[in-house]
Amino acid sequence: MNTKMNSDNESDLFLQQAGDLIRGMRAIRGMTRKMLAKDSKVSERYLANLEQGKGNISISLLRQVSRALNVSVAELIPSPMKQTPEQKLISEFVNGLTQRDQKIALDILHYKFSSVSPQNKTRIALIGLRGAGKTTLGSLLQERENIPFIRLAQEIENLGGMPIAEIFSLSGQQGYRRLEEKALTQTISIYDCCCIETGGSIVSQLKDFNLMLTTCMVIWIKTSPTEHMERVIAQGDMRPMTNNIDAMADLEQILIERAPFYEKAHAILDTSNKTVQESFSELLTLIKEHHKLKDSVIN
Repeated sequence: MNTKMNSDNESDLFLQQAGDLIRGMRAIRGMTRKMLAKDSKVSERYLANLEQGKGNISISLLRQVSRALNVSVAELIPSPMKQTPEQKLISEFVNGLTQRDQKIALDILHYKFSSVSPQNKTRIALIGLRGAGKTTLGSLLQERENIPFIRLAQEIENLGGMPIAEIFSLSGQQGYRRLEEKALTQTISIYDCCCIETGGSIVSQLKDFNLMLTTCMVIWIKTSPTEHMERVIAQGDMRPMTNNIDAMADLEQILIERAPFYEKAHAILDTSNKTVQESFSELLTLIKEHHKLKDSVIN
């Protein structure tokens, strides 16, 4: 009896953990459940049960969900992937460190194994949710400081030959992420000095995020969820509110999932309750003082 109860409890825990993983991966990518259902061809109701730990998913359906999220099936299973002894030892060692020391360890790895020294980074990458001020601040850097401003979304559309919405519609997450990686890699190879505006979900792609951390000064442009929503709507974009009464809750969940990655940026600029000029002045100060970019970026 006890053995059966323990087995049932373990099964329930496993399903709940799997549901949490899928919900988190969906949120960090900014995907609604409806979007995931469309891309994976798995019903919204089934996905809702799965995310709540109530659904017993088949391997076939799990594969469909993983493809829609552009991750491996193994990443949706709450158990460690097969690792080399070195990976296991590193994980065990790092897990014993405080969060502050883990960040230091990551910085050391980036410095040690990057071809670009952190002190010599002349590229700036702006990360964060829509509405925080990335486009405004990046445009000002180009206008006032003569730093080329590259909007990664525009580069993706140029590579794909169509608007981003159509790329998602025709190729899903996988197609979009392939173009995003190519656009980022090409931009970094072409420009020694520039400001790159990235999409808010790029932190979900660890390979791309690591590339930025080792080749750019990464700055998280942040504001409150309320200001995010107000600014996006003020710009005439009603998509966050269309057919979505839980838009604010979804936005807050996205921020919760992404914040731990956004916080890995080299600097953070909070634009809440600040004028554009105040935010821009603070951005210049961060660039000058935090990374000492000298004459290569701003005199």
